[in-house]
This record gives sequence, structure tokens and C-alpha cells, in this order.
Amino acid sequence: MTNFTRGQKGKLADLGLNGPFAVTLDIVSGSMEVDVSCFGVDAAGKLSDDRYMVFYNQKSAPDNAVTVELNGPRSTFQVDLSRLPASIDKLVFTAATEQGSMRALGNSSMALGQAATFAFTGNDFQDEKAVIIGELYRRDGSWRFGAVGQGFAGGLAALLKHFGGSEAASSSPEPAPVPTPAAPPPANKISLSKIRLEKRGDKISLDKRDSDGYGRIKVNLNWNQNASQGQAPASKLDTGFLGKLFNKPAGRSGGIDLDIGCLFEMSNGSKSAVQALGNSWGAYDRPPYIHLEGDDRTGSISSGENIFINGTHFDQIKRVLVYAFIYEGVPNWAATDGVVTIEIPGQPTVEVRLDSDSQHAMCAIAMLENHGGNLQVTKLVEYFGGQGKITAHQAMDERYNFGLNWKAGRKD
Repeated sequence: MTNFTRGQKGKLADLGLNGPFAVTLDIVSGSMEVDVSCFGVDAAGKLSDDRYMVFYNQKSAPDNAVTVELNGPRSTFQVDLSRLPASIDKLVFTAATEQGSMRALGNSSMALGQAATFAFTGNDFQDEKAVIIGELYRRDGSWRFGAVGQGFAGGLAALLKHFGGSEAASSSPEPAPVPTPAAPPPANKISLSKIRLEKRGDKISLDKRDSDGYGRIKVNLNWNQNASQGQAPASKLDTGFLGKLFNKPAGRSGGIDLDIGCLFEMSNGSKSAVQALGNSWGAYDRPPYIHLEGDDRTGSISSGENIFINGTHFDQIKRVLVYAFIYEGVPNWAATDGVVTIEIPGQPTVEVRLDSDSQHAMCAIAMLENHGGNLQVTKLVEYFGGQGKITAHQAMDERYNFGLNWKAGRKD
């Protein structure tokens, strides 16, 4: 492992990086939320094609040349430089905040596979709200790495402006492009917005962007998989981007098995559930057009659990109640730090936090409803426990009038 210092540069070939590799950003930011991004810029240092900005609202570049997985303080970019077009001359990796300044950072780092690392801390900065951490760039026919560590006065929007990108909310006219035979296809404007539903009952309505509906809707549940059953997290050092506050655990001894599931009602009136309990996985390409990706019982999947909704058939879905259930372990929501994010192509990311210390095993998190063809998301965060012959599932069902028949079950 080669340790780079600020300003140091080196050829990737000399580091043994001759194929695809991971670029890992470990940003220790305390309670401050930090957004990481990769800007693919041209020879002039400009984001001439917005499709090559990879961040929380656009997690892959064309041909998967760059993709990102966001897991709390750790963000992992998978980079395949051979898939980049000749128009992309440099990949710039950044971190930005709107809450404080980069001087609040703890011991942070940028790593290139197992070959090189660049360490930095808040002591390297002043009151800047962003930092250009490092870059991969072409020079004399080869790719190189440069450790930058440069503070930047402004947050993510300022970085976007610096690199010549345009925001979706911008109303200023753009200059007419000069037609050339090799010009890339017109790029969509970048949406930097994310929507956090703060209070129970908060709603957001998302309009369809085209006749194909909402595309592939991803509902992700993430939680503190390191939490013990009886105590809340001792530190907030792992808080950060999108509320995914969790490192990959070493094991599940004494941990909590938290499951995502949903109740659904179709437009034709049929109702049922999708959940790991009872092996009711649903289906993506046929009714109910809702699929549970899998069940992480080992704690080895740091990205949590996912439900996918086929938004091209959203007209056949009336409502979906997303919930989480503590299947194993003492109910302790204060320790889970759970968060659900809803990602829809071309739309802002919607975030709902499980922000209560309830001791009940079941939490109704959010309701997704079809209102005249538009998708409305409502924060619920209401907790349910079993009482007598009434299970937590049944209590939640009755509260939201699904009318399903419940019996005891288990995961095989």
C-alpha cells in the first residue's frame, strides 16, 4: 500500500492498477451530513455531460464506467476507466456539506483498491464546506492519481457550478450547443435535491416524468447492524450521508434481525403482503409488481434490504404500506437508527427515519399511494406490538384497513 500525501501524484500502472478497481472514501464527519460525488470532466475541467456525475441521485455513469454504493461514512466507487469515452479526461472525487465545515472532519481517507491511500483530517481545512479529495486523470496516454485535498468555499451546488454543470431547478437559459458529429447526446440536468419527511404525516407527491410510469422504484431499509439488543449506539461518529449510518458488522452475535416488508392493495382490490416471513417474496414482472430482493440474516450485507416496485405498472397499484419488523432480538428501535430511502429514476431521493425509542416490534414506516396516477409518499413511523391473540402484523393491518388473515409463521 502506497501512502500518498497532499499534492503527490503517481501512475496507476506503477501502483498495479491495470483494470477495474474500487475507490473508497471513508469520511468521518460526526453528526454532520456529508455528500460524496465523482465528477467526470472533460479536458477543460468541465462537466460537459451530466451523465458522468455520480452521486446520491445518480449512482452510475453510462456503461457502468463509474458506480457508487453509499453506506454511511463509507462510499465505494467502482471504476472501470476502459469504459469511459475519450471526452472524459478526469474523474474528480469530492465531499461536501451544507451543515458545517470541513474542519469538523475526523480521520478520513481515500483508497484506491489495496494499492494506495490518501489520509486527511479536518485540521487540513478551515471553514470550507467542500473538499476536492483526489482525482484520476489522463496524462501522456496513461491514467494517473493525484492526491488533492483542496478545500472549496461552497457545498455540492457550488461544486456543480464550479465544474460547469447545471441544476434541475435552474431557470437560466443555456447557450445553444455547437453541433459537431461527435457530440454526446443531450444530458439531463442534475437534481441535487433530496427530500426528508421530518414529521409523521408529512407528504410528498411525485409527478411521472413520461408515459412509462416511474421505472424501477427502490425502497431500501438500512439500520445499525452493529447495535446490541439492549443498548443504543454509544457514538454518533458513524452518522452521515442519507442517514445510512452503519459499518459492516463483524458478526450478528447479540444483534437485531430487522426485516423490511410491505402490505399492498392493487387497483382491482386484491391485497396481500410481501415479506421474508412466510417466504412471500412477491414478483417484479407480474402482479403484484413488487419484489423483496432477499433477507439478510447474517448482517453481512451493509447496504441493508431492498424492495423493488415495477413503476411501469404503477397504474395497477393502489397503495403500498412499507414496514419494518424486528424478527430476532429485543425490540430496541433507538439502537437500530433505521432509515428508509425511496429512490425513483429522475426524482429526488425521499428519506424517512425511524426516529422513536418505541419498544414494539413492528413499525409502519411509509405509505406509497397512487393519487390520480401520481405517486404520493407519506411518513407514518407508527409502532405496533402484539397483545393477546393479536399479533403486531395484525394490529398494523387493522389500523390501515387491509383486512388480511394472519397466522403465526417463521423464516426457514
